[in-house]
Amino acid sequence: MTVQFHQDEALVTMSEAAINVVRSLMAQKNIQGYALRVFVTGGGCAGFQYGMAFEKEPRPGDHVIEVAEDVRVVIDPTSAVYLAGSHIDYVDNLMGGGFRIENPNAVASCGCGHSFRTKEADSAGTAGGCSCG
Repeated sequence: MTVQFHQDEALVTMSEAAINVVRSLMAQKNIQGYALRVFVTGGGCAGFQYGMAFEKEPRPGDHVIEVAEDVRVVIDPTSAVYLAGSHIDYVDNLMGGGFRIENPNAVASCGCGHSFRTKEADSAGTAGGCSCG
């Protein structure tokens, strides 16, 4: 499977709230100029799970998305297949706050929003039960 998106389309987008949290975290950690790596790994209660980490430099082959003048998102090619068209938001409510990824490629996601299942995994019957806390 290859990722196809037009030059004028962003691979992922990010809300202003999420951008502000990333800025704040980078300032707290004194890592201005780093990028937010967003990735997908196998696992989680729905088949795949999201991950995020700060990185100083993109790796060869990474997609680099400038979501704001001072905030970049980097995504490896494999994760890009699963994240294409996603929107990253930050939600803060009485039950706590956290990043939330609205992923059009997910046919099901766990209640906590940290794991998801794709159409291909759904038809293969690889889903497990949700164990979010």
